[in-house]
Amino acid sequence: MHAAFQANPMITERRNPRSVDIDLLPTERILKIINAEDALVANVVAAAIPQIAKTVEMAAESIRSEGRVIYVGAGTSGRLAAVDAAEIPSTFSTPPEWVQAVIAGGAKAFTVALEGTEDDRKSAAADLKPKKLTKDDLVIGVAASGNTPYTLASLEFAKSKGAKTVAVVCVENSPMSKTADLTILTLVGPEVVTGSTRMKAGTAQKLVLNMISTATMIRLGMTYSNWMINVCMTNNKLRERGMHILQEILGVQPDEAARLTKSSGSNLKVAVIMGAIGCTREEAEKRLNDAKGNLRGVISHLGTGRE
Repeated sequence: MHAAFQANPMITERRNPRSVDIDLLPTERILKIINAEDALVANVVAAAIPQIAKTVEMAAESIRSEGRVIYVGAGTSGRLAAVDAAEIPSTFSTPPEWVQAVIAGGAKAFTVALEGTEDDRKSAAADLKPKKLTKDDLVIGVAASGNTPYTLASLEFAKSKGAKTVAVVCVENSPMSKTADLTILTLVGPEVVTGSTRMKAGTAQKLVLNMISTATMIRLGMTYSNWMINVCMTNNKLRERGMHILQEILGVQPDEAARLTKSSGSNLKVAVIMGAIGCTREEAEKRLNDAKGNLRGVISHLGTGRE
């Protein structure tokens, strides 16, 4: 490096001293370096848990208030956000409106890299405008640099509509951090391949988004203990999972679990209540509704089930 050269001040764009001359190394050594760098990410994310927890409470409150959680991102960040949002309805049988994702360049950008779209500030407002944001919504901007024009403009637009905002970034003192109400900072440092933030930064984003969405659903009563009690039984694997959950909670045989599944309309929460007290589907649905959909509240009241 020439003496007059100044390193990029953005840490995600700096060279990683541990991977210099990686192109000269044997394959296994390359993989060990990548693996060692990846191993650093979990502890970095752990340091951000207090901010992630605040985000979860904000997200749960938004959904309770009939608002939404809307991820926004470009490139890798946008694709990771879209994946997380897409998994929530099938995992927890929730309305797709609860957790959404907006990606620069639209649906096509999910499978094809449209790198120029991340610089389009005008599209950010145009993409969010149809959402009709309110104070009950939470918009989470995801960008490793914390300076992606599309994502920054999205947060600015969201704030102008009164929505709550969170920035998920990997760089300190970024424009997104200065704009958002709350920042989740994961300082993963330079990448193995300089500037390739699909690597450690992307891994950190994936972990953070998983934590936000999963913990939010837990707070909203979408699990019972650690069982996926709201699973949507739409294929053989998920039907089998639902049957096993019923058998474990109620201690019943497969044939009884199958009967309860059918009688409940494949609603596991209703099936558990029916099996626990021997009531009709209508009675079980009423009890569940009275408990605002929280099975733990119904089961605890009955003194039934594994605590």
